[in-house]
Amino acid sequence: MNIAVCVKQVIDTEAEKRLDPATWRLDRNVTCILNPYDEYAVEEALRIKEAHGGEVTAVCMGPQKAEDAVRKSLAMGVDSAVLVVDEALTGSDVQATAYVLAEALKGIQWDLVIFGVRSTDGETGCVPAAVAERLGVPLLSTLAKVEVQGSSVAVHRETEQGYVSYECPLPAVLSVIKGINEPRYPSMKGIMGAKKKPLDVKDASALGLDTAQVGLSGSKTKVLSARIPEPRKAGVKIEDDGTGAQKIVEFLASQKLV
Repeated sequence: MNIAVCVKQVIDTEAEKRLDPATWRLDRNVTCILNPYDEYAVEEALRIKEAHGGEVTAVCMGPQKAEDAVRKSLAMGVDSAVLVVDEALTGSDVQATAYVLAEALKGIQWDLVIFGVRSTDGETGCVPAAVAERLGVPLLSTLAKVEVQGSSVAVHRETEQGYVSYECPLPAVLSVIKGINEPRYPSMKGIMGAKKKPLDVKDASALGLDTAQVGLSGSKTKVLSARIPEPRKAGVKIEDDGTGAQKIVEFLASQKLV
């Protein structure tokens, strides 16, 4: 059972996020981390490997500094990694990113491709579907449970009403949600061992990419404008002087909530 897990380096959720007004791209010259949702994908891949054997390969597209995020996945237990780095990829949207990842995945052997449900920066959640479409394999998304059964996979998909069970033959692309497992912490041995694990850094030429389909110029979507959200207004404070209940009712009525 060979598994590819797609990971991304994102801005630390605690860091202040800024947009470049010239390009409307995120300023990434701040602390960056492995996408938290991808940690669940890595953990699920490792658990499947431990149950069924095989190898896990991390695949990432990003700047050279994204190697830090890839190394964390290696420290968690991933066997090897592919990092696609090229200035031509800067500013790629969902479809352009999916194109790059799909081409990188075509260069390795896999039965399953696992994603985190979304990234904490883009928040689109569309890349897994776009990659599955390009690879011509089924997509099973927002999964809360994954079980490999021979040459097929059985899953529970989270919905607003509960869970729906699905089963499909391999190969397939999956996306998993927070809470499907508890990601392990890299041990000191794992961190040291990650430095020696294979990391194949490729550029657009090595993957045979058509650079007209990537980057800002090759993306099909454009950010036209952006603004900082208005600060929240102070709430209404009601002092209970014996008429607190009446004041609450009057306030709710004024907001047409009762």
